[in-house]
Amino acid sequence: MLTEELTIPAFYRPTEQGLDEMMAEDGSVRAHWQAFATSFAALSPADLARRWEFGQTLLQENGVTYNVYGDPAGLERPWQLDPLPVILSAGEWAGIERAVIQRASLLEAVIADLYGQRRLIRERLIPPSLLHANPNFLRPLAGTRPPQGRFLDTYAVELARTPDGGWQVVADRTEVPAGTGYALENRTIVSRVLPEFFRAMPVRRLGPFFDTMRATLRALSPRRNDDPRIVLMTPGPYNETYFEHAFLARHLGLTLVQGEDLTVRDNKVFLKTLTGLQQVDVIVRRTTGEWCDPLELRGDSTLGVAGLVQAARTGTVAVVNTLGSGLLDGSAIMPFLPGIAHAFLGQDLLFPSVPSWWCGQDAERETVLDNLERLVLRPAFHNRTRPVVGAGLDTPQRQDLIAAIRTRPWDWVAQEMAAISTVPVWTEGGLESQHMVIRLFAMATEDGWTVMPGGLARVSPARDLLAARLQSGGGGSKDVWVLSDAATTAQTAPRAAAAPVRLTRGNRDLPSRVADNMFWLGRYVERCEIMTRKLRAAVSQIEEALDQGDEARAAYGVRVMGKLGLSLPAGIERMKPHKLGGALMAHHGDQDTGGLASTGERLGRVVAHLRDRLSVDTWRALQQLRDRIVKLDREDGRGVAAKLNTIILTGEAVSGLAMENMTRGPLWLFLDTGRRVERAITVVDTMAGALSWADGEDEVPLDLLLDISDSTMTYRSRYLAAPRLAGVMDLLLADETNPRSLAFQLEALSDHMDRLAALAGGDGFLRPEQRQMTVLCGIVRTLDIPVLSSFDIDGGYHDAERLLENIRSRLWGVSETLTRQYFTHAQWRLPTASLDYLP
Repeated sequence: MLTEELTIPAFYRPTEQGLDEMMAEDGSVRAHWQAFATSFAALSPADLARRWEFGQTLLQENGVTYNVYGDPAGLERPWQLDPLPVILSAGEWAGIERAVIQRASLLEAVIADLYGQRRLIRERLIPPSLLHANPNFLRPLAGTRPPQGRFLDTYAVELARTPDGGWQVVADRTEVPAGTGYALENRTIVSRVLPEFFRAMPVRRLGPFFDTMRATLRALSPRRNDDPRIVLMTPGPYNETYFEHAFLARHLGLTLVQGEDLTVRDNKVFLKTLTGLQQVDVIVRRTTGEWCDPLELRGDSTLGVAGLVQAARTGTVAVVNTLGSGLLDGSAIMPFLPGIAHAFLGQDLLFPSVPSWWCGQDAERETVLDNLERLVLRPAFHNRTRPVVGAGLDTPQRQDLIAAIRTRPWDWVAQEMAAISTVPVWTEGGLESQHMVIRLFAMATEDGWTVMPGGLARVSPARDLLAARLQSGGGGSKDVWVLSDAATTAQTAPRAAAAPVRLTRGNRDLPSRVADNMFWLGRYVERCEIMTRKLRAAVSQIEEALDQGDEARAAYGVRVMGKLGLSLPAGIERMKPHKLGGALMAHHGDQDTGGLASTGERLGRVVAHLRDRLSVDTWRALQQLRDRIVKLDREDGRGVAAKLNTIILTGEAVSGLAMENMTRGPLWLFLDTGRRVERAITVVDTMAGALSWADGEDEVPLDLLLDISDSTMTYRSRYLAAPRLAGVMDLLLADETNPRSLAFQLEALSDHMDRLAALAGGDGFLRPEQRQMTVLCGIVRTLDIPVLSSFDIDGGYHDAERLLENIRSRLWGVSETLTRQYFTHAQWRLPTASLDYLP
């Protein structure tokens, strides 16, 4: 095997700007990197390419995304991960850990003081305007103390290494520190891409940190119960880190909720569920503080919960991080931290901040304006927008920035960045040197702060890494490996004693919003399938007619499919026959026409809301279904029939996964109810469309009805003759043994309504949805098929059409009843306190 001294310089050349993490100044490999570098150098180019491709496949299969507004890749931008880790030695990590704990403790003390006694202002350690100009200072919370006793429960810090080998703090994250989920996912993928590397090196595991997080959240419950209800509150699937929200909720066993899932009653927070309102003990929030309560904070917010601030004040719910903790989620406080550390801790900062100047002070502002070309300007009170690099501005941009600073100086902080360290990054062309900032995470426990032994590294080829922020789509990520000495590695942390498991079957505490989304997921999956079947039948008819030179039959087939419910493009009746197929495909490939692609896009939106509720396999199948639909009209070398067949088979795969893998609880009930309702409505609408314009049985497209409903073979094996209307109507409307028939759907729906009523708890009387299904089942079971299938010379198939319209109206009534009973939640079965109890 080649040694690292001979091979590393051959395939990696660090830049001359700043210190390199792997290579020392003399060109040798640093001691704690040597084992990794030696093994890496032994890999062949083909093996490297295979591992690179495998890592990208894992990211895609796991659906790791980072949503970027306005990004060409769409809202679900693939997560950028480099498989080569950043490696930190055990000795260096000990110093980093102490510095992170010191800084977290200091920032906790600062937030507590500014919401409490305000010693910092009295002793002139900070100017009063630093507090009062901060939009993250939530005034309704002034003078309050969180029930758990802390403002900061979780904390993240971004560090950059300077040319002298030391570390500087680039940013503090105190509002909703993001990244722990991405760090764990990075570790999972890198350990699979480089398994022998990971196993051979003494890398500290991340699992114990998440075990501690889970135990700490349980201990925060104000009710001190053994089984507290903990929820993770997300702004929704369009938030940039929604993947992490769903990932953490699944990993930690939390309920993922949005603001609309919660309500406040008697100063307590409740989760809206199918069985009523369930009290919430701990809220892990990922919604920015000002948006959390439209009653007291921001009136235009649709993301929060009215009354949450009052509930937090009274101590009936613990909020992590506490509302108001975003006070320091910016850089304005950085210039004052050395003095604060001396006053509060009696210590120097172990890691200094990046040299910073707050423009809210006159002298500092003029210094900044005189030196814009060597500074980075960033918002003073948050970390959510792209910083501005002074050296990259042209004259008009520079003048605009100066005007903005002079107009609102308190909104700006300037920072001076030295050349930060570089790390090797694997690209398709080999190893490339890129600059790095690492984000580390800490959790406050009853025994003090604990730091995750690892983190999330951000890398970028540009020197101005501060400007290449993930929110703007810049930079990639790396896993951070913290090495431990042999003694530490040999130890196994004792597993904390857990409360006895309370056995249960089923999940009755399903949020109403989730039930609603599952219902519509079932409807959209079924709608996609039936639209694809109709489109396939139309294209097949057109091609068959054109192959036989019968252009009139091609146009006629399109008109028939329109009567059967297929969406047609405007003006298709005036198109030349040979253009009909292409026009249909273009129409259904356009997301703005209400065709198949539009339905696929709606399906994707619903799936995004259910990420934490679906198994990995089911979620992947649904993603494939959506992707294949929205890419229907793109050229990929495959024929139209092959594309449509693939969509149908993928939809059937989703149905198979739901049937074979989902427990028969409320989730499955609402999913299958949605499918049955949609299929029943489709059967009725298609049959009604086939009869509405026919002047006799010969004009009813019986073959098409059987083809669309996938019942051709069933009919042929049963009748051994050409299709007749009575037989087709019996098979598709009244046969309870045919999974594609109306009667089969109604029978299944009736059973589902009975089970839902049992879950909701009843008084022995039939609920509205049960009564509706009883009537519908009775109508279909007493159908007189010979009478309905007979043609009247005066009225045509008027009796059948009236009956089908009646059934259709009742089916839509069932959907509306389900919405009222289970999705549009009202307060019921919840005892409320009398008015004189309320403070």
